[in-house]
Amino acid sequence: MLDKARIRRLVDLALAEDLGRGDVTTDSLIPQEKTGVAAILAQEKGILAGGEVARQVFRRVDPELKVRLQVKDGAKISPGEVIATVEGSIASVLKAERTALNFLQRLSGIATETNRYVKAVEGLPAQITDTRKTAPGLRALDKYAVKVGGGKNHRMHLGDGVLIKDNHLAALKSEGLSLKEIIARIRRNAPAATAVEVEVSTPREAREAAEAGANIVMLDNMSLEDMRQAVKMLQGVALIEASGKITLKTVRAVAETGVDFISVGAITHSAPALDISLELE
Repeated sequence: MLDKARIRRLVDLALAEDLGRGDVTTDSLIPQEKTGVAAILAQEKGILAGGEVARQVFRRVDPELKVRLQVKDGAKISPGEVIATVEGSIASVLKAERTALNFLQRLSGIATETNRYVKAVEGLPAQITDTRKTAPGLRALDKYAVKVGGGKNHRMHLGDGVLIKDNHLAALKSEGLSLKEIIARIRRNAPAATAVEVEVSTPREAREAAEAGANIVMLDNMSLEDMRQAVKMLQGVALIEASGKITLKTVRAVAETGVDFISVGAITHSAPALDISLELE
């Protein structure tokens, strides 16, 4: 998912934001030739993600810096564990520090939160997926972190599949179109072989969507009882996704209804950053 060119573009944007006018503090205090070693340390338990991104930050600031990653993305980390070391100009390390940690903390936070949801449904067939509720410009990184945490990616962008949502339906039903006619229109106009997903809010709408030819039916903000009813009607006919205000406390009960996918916006839009620090040795 992450090629070096994509990482470099994102890193350059982040560095321009932080270093665009230089680092007046470091430039005024630390000679560029003064060298040392810094350790990047985990301050809490979690799942690491973004090691290579952090490496690229340090290397873009100063190609002479030697960055040694001690932990691979996807590994569990514990308080006090050394994630990486950075050797070279102390001034360069300090200039790159915040941007590198911002990437590491955000991506590791997403991977960690995703993994909590994945563990919560362990033993059940439902898969945890992300949504498009990502930080603007950072979607590729956010969704990479979801995969590192054991989750699956939903659509990467609006051109990545058909999802007929409530507002699409409202706009077209005002023209008098039935759900069957709406799906027929998308079949005519969308690229061939595109899977069609439809968002519904009741078991009756779920059955109507499946009968109209939907490949995937999204059960939006349904009660557990309504989900069970929809699953019973649609099993073997269409894939079923549950969505809407699903939390760590409720996700296992949702999975137990028999749905195939559970999409959780919170794993990207509300995951707390993992506490990771950099200390000069």
